[in-house]
Amino acid sequence: MTAAAVPSDEPALPFWVSYDEDLEGEDDSMGLFGGGGDGEARLRNVPLGPLRKNLAEAVDALQELFTEAAARGGPLPLREAHLTCQVTASGGVQFIGSAQAQSSRGIVLVFKQ
Repeated sequence: MTAAAVPSDEPALPFWVSYDEDLEGEDDSMGLFGGGGDGEARLRNVPLGPLRKNLAEAVDALQELFTEAAARGGPLPLREAHLTCQVTASGGVQFIGSAQAQSSRGIVLVFKQ
């Protein structure tokens, strides 16, 4: 399998994403769990520009939430948080928010105090 084309002047990273022919034009639906998870996996070049921007925005928002949670104090202060996210074919970042998600597919971000 070859990675999908990204303009040669734009830096990119290869990621495996699920592929659904019905959603071919909708790159943001093509993360690892996109299309209901029924599509075949394909290697896609994800552009670094949008990925960098989206990941930075997500981390900034999470750090703000963690600061608020830590400020509550109490006998069980927040010391560490583990979050799993996926990267879409267009560089989007989507968090996996189900307690039942037992899959190892995705990127785990660990924030420690």
